[in-house]
Amino acid sequence: MTPFTFFRRRAQRWTALALSLALWLPAAGAAQSAAAVRGGDYIVAVVNQELVTNNDVQQRLARIEQDAARNGTRLPPREQLRQQVVEALIDDRAQLSHARLIGVRVDEAEIDRAVANVAAQNQLTLPQLRERLREQGIDFARFRNNVRDELMLTRLREREVQGRIRISDADIQKFLNELRGEAAGATELNLAQVLVAVPEGATPQQEAERRARAEDVLARAKAGVPFADLVREASDGPNKDQGGQLGLRAADRLPDLFVQAVGDLKAGQVVPQLVRSGAGFHVLKVVERKDKQGLTITQTRSRHILLRVSPQLTQQTALRRLADYKQRVEGGQAGFAQLAREFSEDGSASQGGDLGWANPGQFVPEFEQVLNNLAVGKLSEPFLSRFGAHLVQVTDRREAQLDPRQQRELATNALREQRFETAYTEWAREIRNQAYVEMREPPQ
Repeated sequence: MTPFTFFRRRAQRWTALALSLALWLPAAGAAQSAAAVRGGDYIVAVVNQELVTNNDVQQRLARIEQDAARNGTRLPPREQLRQQVVEALIDDRAQLSHARLIGVRVDEAEIDRAVANVAAQNQLTLPQLRERLREQGIDFARFRNNVRDELMLTRLREREVQGRIRISDADIQKFLNELRGEAAGATELNLAQVLVAVPEGATPQQEAERRARAEDVLARAKAGVPFADLVREASDGPNKDQGGQLGLRAADRLPDLFVQAVGDLKAGQVVPQLVRSGAGFHVLKVVERKDKQGLTITQTRSRHILLRVSPQLTQQTALRRLADYKQRVEGGQAGFAQLAREFSEDGSASQGGDLGWANPGQFVPEFEQVLNNLAVGKLSEPFLSRFGAHLVQVTDRREAQLDPRQQRELATNALREQRFETAYTEWAREIRNQAYVEMREPPQ
């Protein structure tokens, strides 16, 4: 786990999943009128004031089966899978009903951004998205309700489940101690050896003679005789042409006897005592050593062009302009920094859009999600955040050591991630048990 990278927050993953699938999924539980369940559809379950319809179940099933076919995943028998889907939809409806009850809200601007991002992720304009939905028989208003409900569920789960997770100072310290142990085990060593072999079944006299030869080699190595000369002259081991070197490798890929004998020796130092193994006596020298001290994170350096949405500059106009900028950069007609200085409405414009080195979690989730998926040097598709429309390029990545405050933050985030699934399962069961659920029989 070293170099260590921050765990992505569960809320980000849920949001990314919901919005990437929103184009394909049915409404996530908006209350439906009787008209919504006519035309061959019927009610499968009533959950408080929410409905699970057969269309909901069939569309979710179709999506799961498409994914399974694409990924080669084996699914349970269809009737069993259908029951699992029904149970999952009931859970969603129960949680959504709870969200409405306690007043969870998502504003229209946030829904607009999410819908625009779904279109952008699918490389569609908003009119094209509307047309795609129409072809699938999904009303655009229903689609917006789907996105609203997904965002509400994400917000609800983030607030209620995270609030159940308790992380103590002792938990944090234990986690960091384990990570530091892993970091220490990530040391890489290149050792050279002179092996004086001892035959299997050797007599005490033979072993004493071999030890004496090895002791003489060790004394000469300590006196400064070139180690490669000693290898050529006295070693029974491999790699004599390479001075007996074993090659740079992680410490956990070397014999424990060697690692323990080397200890904290620096490059160029000879292990002061012989090492006895089943093969014989070893004289060891540290040729190269790479220690990975402390805990590290992956930092990203990026630059962006920000266009702020306003009544004078709509979301779609801003996204079209950024798409044009991207085309110009990729076609070599303009430099990214030049365009950022000329058009970006962010404080970074004077630096060519450069945002400097950033730690994981430093940016808002919708921005960081795009950043995490970009390779160095690549440009993103234009996308929306709560600040406006962006075009982003990752310029570099590096590993950086964490200071004590960052280490505690890392441990807290990681422990929350580890404990989230259990806390969510317990919470979801409680919400389901509190809900009124009435199963309906299909019409005859």
